Amino acid sequence: MMRVIYLSHPQVAIDPAVPVPDWGLSPLGRARTEAFATLSVLSRVSRIVASRERKAIETAAIIADAHGLSVEIRDDLHENDRSATGFLPPDEFEATADRFFAAPHTSIRGWERAADAQRRIVVAVSAILDEPPEDAGVTLFVGHGGVGTLLLCHCAGHAIGRQHDQSGGGGNVFVFEHPPFRLVSPWQSMEDAGSRRAF
Repeated sequence: MMRVIYLSHPQVAIDPAVPVPDWGLSPLGRARTEAFATLSVLSRVSRIVASRERKAIETAAIIADAHGLSVEIRDDLHENDRSATGFLPPDEFEATADRFFAAPHTSIRGWERAADAQRRIVVAVSAILDEPPEDAGVTLFVGHGGVGTLLLCHCAGHAIGRQHDQSGGGGNVFVFEHPPFRLVSPWQSMEDAGSRRAF
């Protein structure tokens, strides 16, 4: 059984003219990640796997550079597919996200269904973790809040629900074990993860 960390990227530079998967980190998101990367709780991390979205890659690269590691970029770790609507103003996005979690077997405004996104992220993470490890260190996944919450629900045996979602702004971590999937520590901010030594 291995210990695994899932990290959601922190704050991004929002640009309605740019496709959401191509958004990068904001100065605040970058600063938070740089501080997180220095924490001793990451000393056991030996593998970093990131979503193909730019904000996740930038987050992972900061941590990898601080620890002399490389970043593996994998498909199927991306955020739930929201391309049908593209950018939504914050209030409209939050209302749509509420519906996404509340009706996991329904496509909300053309979004990928929550149940399908959960199945995708669980299968992808499981396949990656089933690969022969190079060493016995901790694996760090860098991804997104929405599919991260769906993965957390699976690990904890919860029904899909937004009450299990991360706090606003991103930059949160949870810890689980595999196999089988078992939640060890629920979402907590990058900053709290360092002070509580949950890893």
